[in-house]
Amino acid sequence: MNTASRNRWDSWASSVPALVHLSTLEPCRDLAAAATRLARAALADQYMVYEAAGGVWHFAAGSAVDLTAHPAALTARSAGRTWTSPTHGRPLTAFADALTALSAAPGAHDGGRHFYGWAAFELAHLLHADPGATGDGPLLHAMIPSVEVTLTGDRTVVRAADEAWLRKVTDLLAEPTPRQPSPDGTTPEATERIIAAGTAAYGGAVSRTIEDIRAGLLEKAVVSRKVPLPAGPPVDFPATYLAGRRANTPARSYLLDLGRYRAAGFSPETVLEVEENGRVSTQPLAGTRARGTDPAENERLRAELLTDPKEIHEHAVSVRLAWDEMAAVCQPESVAVQEFMTVRPRGSVQHLASRLTGRLRPDAGPWDAFASLFPAITATGVSKRSALQALARHEEGPRGLYGGAVFRGSTGGALDAALVLRTLIGEGDETWLRAGAGVTAQSSPEREIEETCEKLRSVAPHLRYATG
Repeated sequence: MNTASRNRWDSWASSVPALVHLSTLEPCRDLAAAATRLARAALADQYMVYEAAGGVWHFAAGSAVDLTAHPAALTARSAGRTWTSPTHGRPLTAFADALTALSAAPGAHDGGRHFYGWAAFELAHLLHADPGATGDGPLLHAMIPSVEVTLTGDRTVVRAADEAWLRKVTDLLAEPTPRQPSPDGTTPEATERIIAAGTAAYGGAVSRTIEDIRAGLLEKAVVSRKVPLPAGPPVDFPATYLAGRRANTPARSYLLDLGRYRAAGFSPETVLEVEENGRVSTQPLAGTRARGTDPAENERLRAELLTDPKEIHEHAVSVRLAWDEMAAVCQPESVAVQEFMTVRPRGSVQHLASRLTGRLRPDAGPWDAFASLFPAITATGVSKRSALQALARHEEGPRGLYGGAVFRGSTGGALDAALVLRTLIGEGDETWLRAGAGVTAQSSPEREIEETCEKLRSVAPHLRYATG
């Protein structure tokens, strides 16, 4: 980082208020409902709910302290000022440099310097494939909150930039939960109509991808289809999130209105988890069967999943590439497969799952690991470069948030990034779902179509609409 850029981001970072006011409250009885209630209160124009590991929920909100990286420029805002700098074609590096400056600012080590954000899938083209396919939209966005609430089964901790924020949130948490009419839901018939939209075109894209694979252009691609929601009453994102979380078993969940996107999602896996001590892990899931209410049928499908040659091959090549990407940033011989090909329930489906762990090299940080592992192999394919090129040929339009990441990080070096799948996404007046399936040489369009339907059933039945 040159001197001008360093001074610019130091100036920005020093203007970001630390969360120096703290209050510890009694635990909330329903953590998901409490976090959703905070989101619905519209305390600021940006917010995120992030369900982390171990039953810990975070809510963060703020209005005017953030970072946004486009392919050509990084823009920061704070205290009514704006700072802009060219990225020289390396937006992730510029983004990480600005956050590094934040880690050196006053108050960075008092527990209040966390950031919440997202990375768009198109960042992958700059990192691994064709920069010309990136487009000019925002690739990364992070908010540094004015208030942050951590909810656990033991206590509720509120940190705020000033007394006004602290009082506003503690008063809100102390109020009795209001009784509200349930938002309108989606009928089973309407749900299946939504899920079935565009399947014929998707089958054609799968067929073309199979031809590419058999021609030796790549080994696997995760081809997805976008499902726009029909015009009508607007979707209620908080109500959809709460209803969907009750029915899902995600690795992470999130509800956000942040920068360009609104989203309510139930991520089946993490792209990466980096601890402040340098331990890093990734959790590839590949291989899918449906999961319903009949335990016997679920067990039959589980056994089928564990013996299906196509699913096992798809999973094994994903683990192999995850190993290579971890090894690129980890200390020699520190990468290990902690678990291999277990079966994880994830809402309406069950997946083959593995976990790889390692220890970052002394010269590598969390964003180096992110650059190596993003986007998740299970949202792209093998090889990653060839898969990205195939997706550019066979998918219609950019993915945006889908297949990207939603993350929470700290100035101490921690980074927890969830893969954006099983997610309701909104931008402007448009809302949509999206689902994909891993295509290999053994694939059939019919099975991959059905797999996308199985995955969409993790979200579509739980859509809720604004009333009144």
